Amino acid sequence: MSRIRSSGSVRVSTLTEELRVSDMTIRRDLNQLAGQGLLDKVHGGARLPDGSSMHEPGFETKRTLQRAEKQAIAREAAGLVRPGFAVGLSAGTTTWTLAFELLQVPDLTVVTNSVQVASVFYARTRPDRTVILTGGVRTPSDALVGQVAVSSLQMLNLDLVFLGVHGMDERAGYTSPNLLECETNRTFVESAQQLVVVADHAKWGLVGVATIAELQRADVLISDDQLGEPGRAVLSDRIPDLRLVSPER
Repeated sequence: MSRIRSSGSVRVSTLTEELRVSDMTIRRDLNQLAGQGLLDKVHGGARLPDGSSMHEPGFETKRTLQRAEKQAIAREAAGLVRPGFAVGLSAGTTTWTLAFELLQVPDLTVVTNSVQVASVFYARTRPDRTVILTGGVRTPSDALVGQVAVSSLQMLNLDLVFLGVHGMDERAGYTSPNLLECETNRTFVESAQQLVVVADHAKWGLVGVATIAELQRADVLISDDQLGEPGRAVLSDRIPDLRLVSPER
């Protein structure tokens, strides 16, 4: 995926040589990635899906990717939350993983535009927790977006906002493949006293069609230790608190 994202396409013969594995192994992996909607297979190789900057895999597809990394990121992020906080969780599989880590935090107010995140809290209700689910139009990633969601968020001031992103890039910043979700996430960002971006290493260099915010807008960015040196250098230069966690394997 790193090779395909950097050049837009890749040949099977190139991957077999670079990775020193068999032709059959590469083709099997490409079949799996194509089944997840992450690439299109072509004769002799693969390419990013047509209109890739607007390509948006569904929630069930995304939740299978980088599971260990997301779990480690979620544990680190949960340590920032204190009883009595009002926190925002944007839509995404990393924020959904974080929701499970927050179930035991007392006296919490949670605001989210994610059907999946809200379901985690509704399944384990407690009297000292308030969950606010914005309305809106549902996207393939189970986010509620649009003017209803934006209007709901514009009224709020949140202690922490945890923002999941489709991609992050030195030039483009934090991005989304969905224009309406991007608008909703921008409003989330504006409501935050402190913005925490949660994004695994695979998000670096991935660019969606619309920018949510510049890299330096984040107060904290939590990623994993597989983030490459170019990404580490850029992010550490622009973000006050960059945290790289080690997944359990």
